[in-house]
Amino acid sequence: MELNLQRPLAFFDLETTGVNVSLDKIVEIAILKVLPGGKEESLTFRINPEMPIPAESSFFHGIYDADVKDLPPFRERAEEIAAFIADADLAGYNSNKFDVPMLMEEFLRAGVDFTLEGRAFVDVQNIFHQMEQRTLKAAYRFYCNQNLDNAHNAEADVRATYEVLKAQLAKYEGAQFEDKLGVVSTPVVNDVQALHAFTNLSKPVDFAGRIVYDEDGDPAINFGKHKGKKVTDVFDVEPSYYAWMQNGDFPLYTKKVLELLWNTHRNAKKQAKPAATVEHKPQPKPAKAAEPAKPITSDMLMQLQGKFKK
Repeated sequence: MELNLQRPLAFFDLETTGVNVSLDKIVEIAILKVLPGGKEESLTFRINPEMPIPAESSFFHGIYDADVKDLPPFRERAEEIAAFIADADLAGYNSNKFDVPMLMEEFLRAGVDFTLEGRAFVDVQNIFHQMEQRTLKAAYRFYCNQNLDNAHNAEADVRATYEVLKAQLAKYEGAQFEDKLGVVSTPVVNDVQALHAFTNLSKPVDFAGRIVYDEDGDPAINFGKHKGKKVTDVFDVEPSYYAWMQNGDFPLYTKKVLELLWNTHRNAKKQAKPAATVEHKPQPKPAKAAEPAKPITSDMLMQLQGKFKK
């Protein structure tokens, strides 16, 4: 089907150093511009983000520091990108929440006056999520072919959830799944531990996702300036970060997990210290035994009398 376009529609996707729009940078941009009538134009290149690419991001998109170290930064390609999409509306997958804000952040850093005024924005993910709703009611209809008449009634919801899981096990028996690293598996099996692993792919330590397990299986910070760093490394370089989190607006369970990690790390460091050397101070010499008093003689009395005589 050919799109009914009145002006160009630019589909674009970004690969980045992370998902924090304020701190992270673009490492690759791909744009497919579809013109009225169906003609296509494309623009794709990688960008030096001028910051290290975290390992977890590289594992995700396959772009490493060495791949971009000799490439120009975004500010040197910004005018070219802006000109390519100057007359276009914008489209993408999850683009309204991530790609558009990230692109605008980079334009602003580069000092390029790219306006969003008057443009249309088509987020394909929103069409998917809104037309194929991810509510329990929609899942019950999809998997069990029944309507959930008492939605939001706790007893009805929990019963429906149970029925949906059984239907999922039947529907996806033997079905393959490919993860972000290209690893293919058959994850939906009738085993609770296997289902646990599949439904916790982000590997949160605290469930809120503020702390997650990294590729080494170690707890790592998953937000802010220390995103991607091991929790123990953050404790070492900035111990006050622990106090900041404990006093901040974080879930209580996150704070509990953080406290456990803090105490475990401190105890490990204490045990790793070499035993303190005992300082051997020189012992004081024993006092000399007092000599017995000499008997007073007449000469001694004469000397004293002469000393004090006026």
